[in-house]
Amino acid sequence: MAEQSLVFSFFLIFTGAAIVASLALYTRQPLLVAYIVLGAFLGPYGLEMVTDTKLLSEISHIGIIFLLFLLGLDMQPSHLIHMLKRATLVAIASSMLFFAMGYGVGFSFGYTQTEAMIIGAAVMFSSTIIGIKLLPTTVLHHRRTGELVVGLLLLQDVIAIMVLLFLYSGTGDSAQGDTLTQFIKTLIALPLIIGGAFIFVKYILLKLIQKFDRFHEYIFLLAIGWCLGLAEIANLAGLSAEIGAFVAGVSIATSPISQYIATSLKPLRDFFLILFFFSIGASFNLSLVGLIAVPAIILAILVLSLKPIIFRFLLSRNSESASLGWEVGFRLGQISEFSLLIAYIAAGSMMIGEEASHVIQATAILTFLLSSYIVIFNFPSPIAVSDKLRRD
Repeated sequence: MAEQSLVFSFFLIFTGAAIVASLALYTRQPLLVAYIVLGAFLGPYGLEMVTDTKLLSEISHIGIIFLLFLLGLDMQPSHLIHMLKRATLVAIASSMLFFAMGYGVGFSFGYTQTEAMIIGAAVMFSSTIIGIKLLPTTVLHHRRTGELVVGLLLLQDVIAIMVLLFLYSGTGDSAQGDTLTQFIKTLIALPLIIGGAFIFVKYILLKLIQKFDRFHEYIFLLAIGWCLGLAEIANLAGLSAEIGAFVAGVSIATSPISQYIATSLKPLRDFFLILFFFSIGASFNLSLVGLIAVPAIILAILVLSLKPIIFRFLLSRNSESASLGWEVGFRLGQISEFSLLIAYIAAGSMMIGEEASHVIQATAILTFLLSSYIVIFNFPSPIAVSDKLRRD
């Protein structure tokens, strides 16, 4: 019965997505908007036709993992290290300013000190999915804009992991010493995973690829196994699965086979990302809109308007051009899927109420939608409405 339910859910999601995507393209709307709206329409707070959003959300998480793996395939290790050095100060300074902005809004609307701090933490980060999905794969990954977007997102991911570790420590009865132990474990785990990945690739994985490169099915299977395997190892070590997948991609980026793997995995990535955006819309409780509309709209407006200005200012102080600073700022002018995770974990551990959690969720949805519009109408992207701006 559960199996039939999942098949029926997939039928509704992908048939519905095909219909609304056709309408979206005819009316020159971004496809991401169509998937989120479809989720709200068919989900448990809409027509109640797809109800197991938790399962769909877990399945769709694989799309984010593949997205980071494919990103890693385009990054040469030496280039990546140089890029991260240049972006570190901008990432830290911007995160502090965004935290202050979110905290100020939360506190102004009467939320508790803890709730205001968690709202502040949630707006610190930009969306890896929006940022990278709207980057032309063959163009911007090898240009300064792409380098800065990727570097800032990766550094934000590291900060987000630290925030999530703190929140996870509040979900149980663990002592402060256990939290410190977890932090130390995480700090040690990252270089060990990176070193182990490069050693494994050099002495085992590349030799297997060279020996059996005639069998395309095997290369495809090996790539998926390597991506998900390292993602799970990173997850078990206290890091995120996304970071493990990214390391997996970078570790084979220098191999000639990397571009073949990237091309073959793109359809699989898109399959899961459709589920991801559908689950965002389906998980939102529409009955709370009246309570959280004003703070969410104000916070979304501040995010959309101040993030580009702050990134533009900080990048100009880092010797980047004004046009580059604006483009990076607009591409990162939303909050993150990590923000949704922060909202879910904090609400589940009773650190914040349902209302504060939905302020974060509503802000995420609004900024996902509006920043997508801004990017696809003004900058090169794979789903740009204008033929002139469309780059894959």
